[in-house]
Amino acid sequence: MSLSGKTLDKRMSAAEIVAQLSDGMTLGIGGWGPRRKPMALVREILRSDLKDLTVVAYGGADVGMLCAAGKVRKLVFAFVSLDAIPLEPWFRKARESGALDVLELDEGMFQWGLKAAAFGLPFLPTRVGLGTDLAELGGLKTVQSPYDDGETLVAMPALKLDAALIHVNRSDWRGNVQVFGPDTYYDEWFAKAAAKTYVSCEELVDRMEDHYPENVQANLFERCFVSGVVEMPCGAHPSSMPPHYGWDMKAFKAYADSAKDPGDWAQVQDRFVGASEAEYLEMIGGKEAVTGLPLPIF
Repeated sequence: MSLSGKTLDKRMSAAEIVAQLSDGMTLGIGGWGPRRKPMALVREILRSDLKDLTVVAYGGADVGMLCAAGKVRKLVFAFVSLDAIPLEPWFRKARESGALDVLELDEGMFQWGLKAAAFGLPFLPTRVGLGTDLAELGGLKTVQSPYDDGETLVAMPALKLDAALIHVNRSDWRGNVQVFGPDTYYDEWFAKAAAKTYVSCEELVDRMEDHYPENVQANLFERCFVSGVVEMPCGAHPSSMPPHYGWDMKAFKAYADSAKDPGDWAQVQDRFVGASEAEYLEMIGGKEAVTGLPLPIF
């Protein structure tokens, strides 16, 4: 499985992926709120000694858990929400304590920052953020259009990522992915903004073209952006992974309740992380329980 001396086989274990990460790294986490989050890889980070991370995310429980565990030094975010639970509770505790260095952005500014990094640009100009305090609070600068309009625009800096974690429906061992669902908005840009992208998947196949050629349009980003792949069925739980399963609102409510005073993460981490992914799946009722979760209807 080689071409010009370079291996094409990108299969790794979750532990091997986390071993590629290092303290102080800027880590992008794909998915969106309680949707398509690479939670199995996040749980593997929570079982590790990794610390002092700058996390870049449209956040959900991934951000809340990492903040609660003291893994995050700085957070770059547009929101941190579980949807039906509007403000992620463990993130809220960390934010209110003043323990986090933050860069809070509008959703559009955040997307523009990822795209600037993907394009190899230092920034992209945008109107998003004008007339708000976000640009000033974030220390963002403005630029003036060099054309006749002379318009003043926010210069959204590139959100360069050392690594990105993304959960997909399918992948092959070369890093060809397929991603489904109604809201695959930003994973492409996380992958392209990162120096290295690590993918967990519900299903790992041999060569994608031999298995699901009819779904070629679901390939969000080219395999050249993928550095490692691991098969982790139910790896988005408790977030949703359409069409395989919906989010686990019962689990989210228990997780939110655990943040209430005194809200000591060290006392509850085992409930929401487990000593291993196999143990975690067993605690929540196994794959059958996860795949039986209904998809949310909006």
